[in-house]
Amino acid sequence: MAKGDTKKPKGRMSAYTFFVQTCREEHRKKHPNENVNFTEFSKKCAERWKQMTDKEKKRFAEMAERDKQRYDREMSTYTPPASEGGRNKRKKKDPNAPKRPLSAFFIFCHDERPGVKAIHPNYSVGDVAKDLGERWNKVTPDVKSKYEAKAAIDKTRYEKEMTAYKNKKGKE
Repeated sequence: MAKGDTKKPKGRMSAYTFFVQTCREEHRKKHPNENVNFTEFSKKCAERWKQMTDKEKKRFAEMAERDKQRYDREMSTYTPPASEGGRNKRKKKDPNAPKRPLSAFFIFCHDERPGVKAIHPNYSVGDVAKDLGERWNKVTPDVKSKYEAKAAIDKTRYEKEMTAYKNKKGKE
């Protein structure tokens, strides 16, 4: 069920779900005060279901068919709320927003990738990335500091552009 949408019809149940529900009710009647270990209970239900004949399962299949009809009937008149567009809707990125700053590692990769591809032309993207990661870990501190300085410059560029972008956007 969708979050907060109480009007949305309850999903339809399968024949097996009806069977498990019936097993659970039977178990509750026999053992009203017993807590059920769901894993063990599920395994026992699954085993019973596998051993049942099609004739025995027919009752549950009919229940599932009636529930399917109920669900289809309810869904035919259901209209989702206008604001609900789907799951995990991410906010669209403004194409005019400044590009985020690159890290020292990404600047290093930008410089080193052509060399890795030249030495190993048959490497996959993952292999190249792995090689670049290993190279980055072996780089001397003074080389790393050179890339960290470039990253700091890129960060200040981003901060300036972002400030200008927010000011411009605020005036619109």
